[in-house]
Amino acid sequence: MKYWRFIVFSLCLIPFLLTLYGAFNNALGVNPVETMNRRMGDWALYFLLITLSVTPLKQLFGWFKLLQFRRMLGLYAFFYACVHFLTFIWFDHYFNWLEIIEDIIKRPFITIGFISLVLLFPLALTSNKFMIKKLKKNWLRLHQSIYLIAILVIIHFFWMVKADYYQPLIFAIILGLLLGYRLLKLYKK
Repeated sequence: MKYWRFIVFSLCLIPFLLTLYGAFNNALGVNPVETMNRRMGDWALYFLLITLSVTPLKQLFGWFKLLQFRRMLGLYAFFYACVHFLTFIWFDHYFNWLEIIEDIIKRPFITIGFISLVLLFPLALTSNKFMIKKLKKNWLRLHQSIYLIAILVIIHFFWMVKADYYQPLIFAIILGLLLGYRLLKLYKK
């Protein structure tokens, strides 16, 4: 199983490495900063949805082995969200903190994206065996905030898009199905 962990870990890192390669080789198009920022944000969302897909896939198809990768997938969602934010504060604002704070306050889609990242932070910090044991039932309560975070990320995506809502709508439908499945299971209990 160690080899599978390494393989999944490596595969999850590929989008970051390809984007980095593109940045160093001027292969990110006419606006490389925007391309990098969008890609990292997209991958944060992909990994968030993939992580939320693990439980339904386990329950519907008996893919129990996926559970071993859920934590890693969630941490990759956090990693890509951090890189997404880092490109914003570094390449868009050059670490000008007053400008960054002003942008976060002034532009609602950035505000909600920042809130999502802040809410992800405690989940990443407590995604280890020590914290699971220490927090006990509170760990599960804390990590259920992922549902709210996912909704906020979809809103962030909708508000960021100026005209073509097709892609955020697809992700909203996917999230709706994932959350709807959970609500249905809860209702049946």
